[in-house]
Amino acid sequence: MDERLQYAPCGYISITHEGLIKEVNQTLLDKMGYTKADLVQKHFESIMSTANKLIFHSYFYPFINLNGQVEELFISLKDSSGQSIPYLLNGRRLDHEGTEVIDCILMQMGKRIDYEKELRSAKKQIEEAYVEKDQALVKLEQLHMEIEQKQAELIEMNALLVELSTTDKLTGLKNRRFFQEKLEEHIDLYRRTQQPFSLLIVDIDHFKKINDTYGHQTGDHVLEKLGSILKAHSRKEDIAARYGGEEFVLILPNIDASESKIIAENLRSIIAHSAWETGSLTVSIGIATITAQDSDATIIKNADKALYASKENGRNRVTHSMDLQF
Repeated sequence: MDERLQYAPCGYISITHEGLIKEVNQTLLDKMGYTKADLVQKHFESIMSTANKLIFHSYFYPFINLNGQVEELFISLKDSSGQSIPYLLNGRRLDHEGTEVIDCILMQMGKRIDYEKELRSAKKQIEEAYVEKDQALVKLEQLHMEIEQKQAELIEMNALLVELSTTDKLTGLKNRRFFQEKLEEHIDLYRRTQQPFSLLIVDIDHFKKINDTYGHQTGDHVLEKLGSILKAHSRKEDIAARYGGEEFVLILPNIDASESKIIAENLRSIIAHSAWETGSLTVSIGIATITAQDSDATIIKNADKALYASKENGRNRVTHSMDLQF
């Protein structure tokens, strides 16, 4: 690693496709309090919390595999003392001397912290100004304006960070982490009130063939359009999310098994009869409806089994888990 990259004004880390750290620059080591021996040949996930490992698996790897790069992934890493430090990560897959590596640039999200410090400082100055209010009236008015501005900026920044952390960048749908949280909420609601819901897993048929035949850019367009169709044909209370790769999920509150099959069949038909760059496109759908025995893991497993049955029985079809012989 040359001197400029070693001490660049941002963190740099290079990992294998399996996540092993091959190189790390001194800037990141200094910021995180590690030595090279602490990190090199260790797994990148060893300095992530469980929640951030989930983000890494559900967002980073699918995008690297599909597009060869990832942009503006909001992720937190643990420094040597165990403190969580937020970063924006950009990554790119490339071939280095015959070996596939993923180079990552890490920009610390310090600006938000700076805004909070400025806000606390401004409030402190207000308290001091009140002591000498007769002499500081003009200053107080100015500080009030600055606080309002800083508060507005902080609210806007927080809203943006929340949106980034819960949205799939390519399709504009919610991401896997948001879906998982909402699934757990709906299961809790069902246990309290017996309010039913159904879960759909939608998978594009022969998506690898689309990428191989038409290229990844066309594949991205297909994913974007399918996301738009799912959003357009969802109710306000429905949760439509990208689960990963070419798989999408929908949570349908207050929808029982018979209703879910009608909705899923309607979606399948709309998709099959839409105009596509590839000429035609179909999806297979698996459904599960919540039961008293279900957890978040079992309802996903049941919907996945139903999806597998749709694939096995010829694709371009809908299957509900209750119709399967377990």
